[in-house]
Amino acid sequence: MQPVLNVEDVRRVEVALTRVGVSVSELMHRAGYAAAQEVLSMSDAESVIVLVGTGNNGGDGWVAAETLKAKGRAVQVVTPVAPADLQGDLARMVAQGAASAGVPIIIGPSRDELELLLDKADVVLDCMLGTGFSGMPRTPFDIWIDCLNSSGARVVSVDVPSGLSAQTGEAPGGCVVADLTVTMLALKPGLLADRGRDVCGSIVVAPLAEQTAQLVVEADPVAWRAELEDYLDVLVEPSAAVDKFTRGSVLVVGGSTRFPGAPIMAARAAARSGAGYVTLAVPESIAALVQTQVLEIPVVGLPCDADGIFTAEAAERVAKIAESNTVTLAGPGMRVSSGASAVIAALLNSNAPLVIDADGLNCLAQLASGQLDEYPELTRRAQPIVLTPHRRELARLVGMDAAPTSLVGQLDAARRIIWANGGSELAIVAKGSATGCVGVERAILPKPGPAALATAGSGDVLGGVIASLLAQKGGRVEDLLLLTALACEIHGYAGSIAAERYGSRGVMAGDVIEVLGLAMDTIEEHCYYPDALMQDSE
Repeated sequence: MQPVLNVEDVRRVEVALTRVGVSVSELMHRAGYAAAQEVLSMSDAESVIVLVGTGNNGGDGWVAAETLKAKGRAVQVVTPVAPADLQGDLARMVAQGAASAGVPIIIGPSRDELELLLDKADVVLDCMLGTGFSGMPRTPFDIWIDCLNSSGARVVSVDVPSGLSAQTGEAPGGCVVADLTVTMLALKPGLLADRGRDVCGSIVVAPLAEQTAQLVVEADPVAWRAELEDYLDVLVEPSAAVDKFTRGSVLVVGGSTRFPGAPIMAARAAARSGAGYVTLAVPESIAALVQTQVLEIPVVGLPCDADGIFTAEAAERVAKIAESNTVTLAGPGMRVSSGASAVIAALLNSNAPLVIDADGLNCLAQLASGQLDEYPELTRRAQPIVLTPHRRELARLVGMDAAPTSLVGQLDAARRIIWANGGSELAIVAKGSATGCVGVERAILPKPGPAALATAGSGDVLGGVIASLLAQKGGRVEDLLLLTALACEIHGYAGSIAAERYGSRGVMAGDVIEVLGLAMDTIEEHCYYPDALMQDSE
């Protein structure tokens, strides 16, 4: 797994490196050299423009420019001020060094002059605004960013695309759209979520020092980015010696007159993901309708009111059915009422491993009066429990006035619940443009799926996948967090397959369900035989 550090923790690593003998000057030179190496690896990158700011990110650019000139590239630096006028001692030193080495310098060009320069460049190094940036880019950088994005040159951003917050992934003003981002020391959360997903391109991490790996871990990463090989420990081992009982059973509880489709999608997703037996428990008023849509899945009708919502009488029956299944998924399409909340309360008090999604989470928020972190006993249990809130549901669970606006906000809100609970049996899948799977000791960031998954019912599908994988593990797994991250990877890859078939805007949740088996097989093959598949792709 790759560690992800908050920006303030990256600064602590930089300080720690100076204490073990790697000076700030040496770090800047290594960062500039790392950026230059990425440009040099591009066979047709003969003409290079380096756009520099006035801080240390600009200093990286001056070092990169000097390195590229020494390697025979036609390089020019565009700067808002002359090297001698830079305020920072280190940035001024490396800028003057590059000037002394004969690097051509263009100071404060007009927009027309800059556009002409960029039009002739093969590659542009973006070293304008670094990881300390937040807010709106100021002149001249707002103009430079606009010109750069309008040019046809390939763009390599150093540390972070200028205009993007490396911490939050927000970019309220203009932001460089890079083909490649070379980020220093460790990944930052803003590169992996929200606007960062659109503008970073491929991401390369330059560690800069042999001590970096240890110091980054000691800095307590905010999350870990999962690699496919990390999932080997939670994959269901392939075997022909199975039947429908050994592959686990899933009970899906949900539905209402208004939303009969949500539990259907969740149940079908559980079946498509490999569960041997799936049962649907829905309000009795829609049971006949639901049964016509799922011929392979038995449907149980439970007491409901005139609006087709579970009544409290359904609670005891649901808990009893749950006890005879490996895992229970509750919430899709359930609506929020006293009866639905009674069903969720009964399941929480049962011995069934649980996945709670959608309206099940809203019922849980109601049970906790919108302060789940103040009532940890509700989710403290001996059996595994997975909560799968999107940002708005997460806000309801902890009483936030507004939903988190960033990945770090998601993680912080989820940790309020996790740390109050304190147990290893609780995992929260905090869904957003990037999803964080949060446990008491760490958070895992699975590879996010495509924008095609931003469609109604997609979350119901993910809930079914999580429940299915947990059921196939017998309802118990040593690393619950890793298993939920694997489910997210499968869901995301299925979204990519569906997008290839139906287009990025044409995917519906049912399309994702139909290709879950293909996605699981492909990910499993990648995990077990990564080298063989890489050779095949070549």
